[in-house]
Amino acid sequence: MLDLSFTFTGKCWLWQGKGAWYFITLPEEKSEEIKFFDENMHEKRRGWGAVRVLVTIGKTTWGTSIFPASKLGAYMLPVKAEVRKKEKIVVGSDVKVSLKINM
Repeated sequence: MLDLSFTFTGKCWLWQGKGAWYFITLPEEKSEEIKFFDENMHEKRRGWGAVRVLVTIGKTTWGTSIFPASKLGAYMLPVKAEVRKKEKIVVGSDVKVSLKINM
């Protein structure tokens, strides 16, 4: 069975649009695995291609969703203010992320 639990390091970046959102981009290789799994194993797709995940950064663990970004060729992980504050994450921070796909 495909194990979609992994750890990676990514930079925190800010998307400025309607509201400001902070993201960490997943590695392209892992994003391809997730996309394949999501398209071939799930009967019902979630809005915007979202995939539910369990994430740990530092000592903080929470459930959220990752979203595909076609321009990046990868999924994006939104990082909420509570996590950024607890883990002292700012734009440009290198962040170690442990991620597990929730089925």
